[in-house]
Amino acid sequence: MKKEIIINSTLNEERIAITEDGKLAELFIELPDKERSIGNIYLGKVTRIVQGINAAFIDIGLKQDAFLHFSDVDESMENLITDEEDEKQQTGKYKKGKSNKKPSKESFVKTDNTAIALRKPKALKETYTGKGIVFQTKKLGKIQINLEPKQTVLVQIVREAYSSKGVKVTTKIGIPGRYTVLMPFEKAIGISRKITSFQERKRLRYLARKVLPKGYGCIIRTAAMFKNDAELLNDWKSLLEIWKEIEEKVRKTDSPGLLYQDLQIATSVIRDLFTPDVKKVVVDSKKLYKEILTYLKSNSPHLVNKVDIYNGKVPVFDQFGVEKELESTYKRKVYLPSGGSIVIDQTEAMVIIDVNSGRSTGEDKHEQNAYLTNIEAAREIARQIRLRDIGGMVLVDMIDLTRSRNRKKLYEEMKKELSRDRAKTMAYPLTQLSILQITRQRINQNIGEKISEECPMCQGTGRITSKAVVSNALERWLKNFRTNSREFRLVLHVHPHIATYLAEGTISRLSRMMIKYFVKVKLQQSDHMRIDDFRFYSVRNQKDITQDY
Repeated sequence: MKKEIIINSTLNEERIAITEDGKLAELFIELPDKERSIGNIYLGKVTRIVQGINAAFIDIGLKQDAFLHFSDVDESMENLITDEEDEKQQTGKYKKGKSNKKPSKESFVKTDNTAIALRKPKALKETYTGKGIVFQTKKLGKIQINLEPKQTVLVQIVREAYSSKGVKVTTKIGIPGRYTVLMPFEKAIGISRKITSFQERKRLRYLARKVLPKGYGCIIRTAAMFKNDAELLNDWKSLLEIWKEIEEKVRKTDSPGLLYQDLQIATSVIRDLFTPDVKKVVVDSKKLYKEILTYLKSNSPHLVNKVDIYNGKVPVFDQFGVEKELESTYKRKVYLPSGGSIVIDQTEAMVIIDVNSGRSTGEDKHEQNAYLTNIEAAREIARQIRLRDIGGMVLVDMIDLTRSRNRKKLYEEMKKELSRDRAKTMAYPLTQLSILQITRQRINQNIGEKISEECPMCQGTGRITSKAVVSNALERWLKNFRTNSREFRLVLHVHPHIATYLAEGTISRLSRMMIKYFVKVKLQQSDHMRIDDFRFYSVRNQKDITQDY
């Protein structure tokens, strides 16, 4: 697979496209008013604890309090091979020793009398009666959380704010580098499952134990595979220096605020996604080009030759065919090669996708046509979910299939396509109503939320009040006005869309109302008014009387 990273930078935004075999696969956008905050570390203060939802709200200096769930599990550790797993792979069972030692009941530590982090919750015995917040989990049983209002805690953003919800944070601090992620409050050393060589895992783990201070852990990324010791040690050293700076800031301040800001979007994409399988990186900004080269020279010098500066007259996204593909990202309806289509709708709770069939070729081929259209739709849906960065629940209304074999093949195809996604995804078999359910890890705002705003006319519903309904409301107001007033001259302000409707016809709708209610109305248009709104002004008193009647 030919993989490329294309970076476009302008005064007001940065766009990064990742293409696979020339086709757009992922898109990252950063706008001045919607800067990326994932990975930022804050000093926070517990404002309130809500036992009913197993969560606390943390003041981190932003407009809205951050959400901290009690479980606070470090999700990145789920895709790692730990010490115990390696021992089990080698011997067939866990070795006795420290790996089987029962965990401490402490939930947080203090450095220089400053509470700087909440440690990972530990399962408690049923008989444990210590103080604190206790809640039940399926995996660990009872969990003890030592959290109190006004307590100072170090947190890291793991999910952007979206809709009306604030950012989600974790106390599992992880500082990412090119090859490793430093975990100051985790003793475990995890290694990516993509590093399959046992000897290589052993070497990497030995190096980690050698360089990391006691009580520190880390995640060793796939990019670290077969790298020389000097490169890896340099990465750990730089991360430890960052952590020391954070600790120093914590000691000097006691008010909520930012302690560490992750790299800008372009550099962070290079750090996390510029893997050996990427053929080249193309940048159209000299400033960004220099920043990327500076970062790579100190972290991955062997990749410098893959970075090119683009100086063409045609915009870089047009040159690589990305701009044209981006158009489908903004559209509600996306067409399929066979003539069918998918329609994507966002609701408050989930995303709904409807699959529509293309040209019909007869009843005898209905099952085959439905199956082929569904397969095309599954591929495009998986691509659009990844491209638009859709998170949460997704319900797909597939075309009905009668054969169980076809339904199973469709489900397997969707799972295969979703497996390319870096975010955690889960697909479930088709229901009796041919609904395919998908869940996807929500981390960032989806592209639609980043590049669009709620419509001031329809308030985000996608529909507006019909002209006829507004006209009827006007007539009811006039009837009530004539019943309770002796005035005969008014000025009516409406949106141009409604004004055109009222003025239509040989004898306009407004004229018929004036004749019926024996009142003279002067019509005025206002672009600033909502379509379903109107304002009546008294000519005699020179004031708005809409609310009076």
